[in-house]
This record gives sequence, C-alpha cells and structure tokens, in this order.
Amino acid sequence: MGPWSRVRAAKCQMLVTSFFVLLLGLSMATLAALTYFGAHFAVLGHASSDRTPYEAMHRWAFYVGISLAGLLTLGAVLGAAATVREAGGLMAGGFLCFALVFGALVQVAFWRFHNPTQVEDALLDAYDLVYDRAVKNLSGTPRQQLVAIQDTFLCCGKSSPFSLLGDVEAGLCQGEQAARQDCLVGIRSFLRTHRDIASTLTGIGLAAMVYAMLLSSFLWFAIRSGGSLDRKGKYTLSRRGAPSFSLRLKQMFSTATWVQVDPRGALGCSRTTDTFEPPVPPPVCPQRLSRLNREPYKDDPDPPPRDLERATCTSTAKPDPPPRDLERATRTGGPGFGS
Repeated sequence: MGPWSRVRAAKCQMLVTSFFVLLLGLSMATLAALTYFGAHFAVLGHASSDRTPYEAMHRWAFYVGISLAGLLTLGAVLGAAATVREAGGLMAGGFLCFALVFGALVQVAFWRFHNPTQVEDALLDAYDLVYDRAVKNLSGTPRQQLVAIQDTFLCCGKSSPFSLLGDVEAGLCQGEQAARQDCLVGIRSFLRTHRDIASTLTGIGLAAMVYAMLLSSFLWFAIRSGGSLDRKGKYTLSRRGAPSFSLRLKQMFSTATWVQVDPRGALGCSRTTDTFEPPVPPPVCPQRLSRLNREPYKDDPDPPPRDLERATCTSTAKPDPPPRDLERATRTGGPGFGS
C-alpha cells in the first residue's frame, strides 16, 4: 500500500471514527441528563438537603457528563471538517479535544476504581435520612417524600439486621406495599444498572479517544508535509484579461534592445526576442585594437594623427578586385593590343 492509499484509508477511518465519537457524545449527554433529571435521582435530590454528600455528587456528575459530551461533539465536528477540508488547524483542535476527553476519562476511571461504593453510600445515606425523618413525623412533609421515593423505586421500608421493626416502621408498609422489596435492595439494584452503563461508556470512550488521537496526529503530519493528499491548500483564480507580473516582466525583457559602441565610435543596435545574446561587434583594425588595449598615449609624447592611423588601417585592408570586363580584355587580348 502506497503513501496515497494509506492517507486515503486514514481519512475514511477518521470520518467513521468522528461519527461514532459524535454518537458517544450524544450518549454521554443523555446519561448526564437522566442522572440529573431522571425520576429516581430527582426524587432523592428533592428529599435530601443541599448540604448532603449526595447532592454535591449529583451536581458534579451532571457537570462532568455534560462537559465530556460537549468536548466529544466538538472533537468529532472538528475532526470531520479537518478531514474534508484538509485543514491542519482544525485537525489540531480535534486532537486537543480528544486528548482532554481522554484525560478526563482516565481520572473518572481512576476515581471509580479507588472509590467503588462512594456513590452507592451517598444514595443510601440520603434514603436513610428521609426514612428517619418520616418515622419521627408521620403526617408531615418527610412522610410524603418517603412515599414518593418508595413509589418511584417500587419498594417499601427497609429491613433492620439488628432487631425487628417497630410498630411505627411496620405501619409504613401496609397492604400491597408490604409485598414490595426492601428499598435498600431496590436502590442498590438500580445503581448497579446505572453503574454498568457508565462503565461501558467510559471504556468505549477511552478506546475511541486513543484511536482518534492516532488518526488525527497521522493526518495532521500528512497535511503539514503536503504529500499524498487528494488536494492541497487553496486555489486562487486570477481575473481574465489581466496578465500577471511575471508575464509582464517576461514580455518587457523579451523586447529589450542592446546598444553597443564599437571602438571606432559607431553605434550598433541589436533587438532580441527570446534570448539575451548581445550583437556580434564588427571587425576592428589590428593596429587600432593594439592601440586601444594599452593606456592611451601615456609614454608617447607625440601621438600620431588620426588621419595617418586611418590611412594605415585602410592600406592593410584587402584591395578591391578589378572589374570583370577589364580581366576578360586582358585574357583575350582586345583591340589595340600588340597591333
């Protein structure tokens, strides 16, 4: 599998992973909403006071769940958008969201491992508090709160492991309610189901975050390197009819004119179209060239006149050939020759 195929496969996997991460975020948001607004937790929350450990833990669980759901949703959206648009900044933002969720889930798993019964103890303590207040005041608000809890959990009262229940405690469960299960057992059973769901989502979240971080980091390096991608960067379109600066510069230099001054003072012009080759200079008289190569008249107090120099150059030049008529007359011996 070549580099292009690996990147293409990673992009497809990133899109699928982002979809599942989005579903995971929605699941965590639903679980957090059920934990805070659900009937079982809400009835205990209304019955207990704000100073109990259960109420503080109840709010903490809701805020943590909503925060994790928001980070998961944001990371999924950024990862999918970065994969489609091939944007390194968006991919880095998605990786940061995944890393934050991974760290938070590790903390939750560590706390759950070291305090396995803290949530259960807080919930049972809240029920015991309501039960004790209802036993002391049978006609007040505590009795109504206890009845609401028992109807929600489908239980009645609690069994005492030390002694038999008194007449007041036995009077709380009469008729069909006496056949219900113990409220302590019902609360533990409900919490066990809720805990299993939360543990499953935590494990799936940890595995998904590790995989998403690996994919996002690989795609970020691929985007930064700029190789093996379907397309790279942004495309810029220039207006029609407006030549670019480089084209104008090329046209200007393609019509450049070279001007040269030869040693005899004549100007030579050469016009080029494609290359920048200067024109070939005309031939120069040898005496004139040797004269120009040395410093002009440094050691010679009496320089020769220019007419003499021009005459010398003219005398060394090749003479013009004779006319063809005169040459033909010489060969055939024309009239008047030898007569």
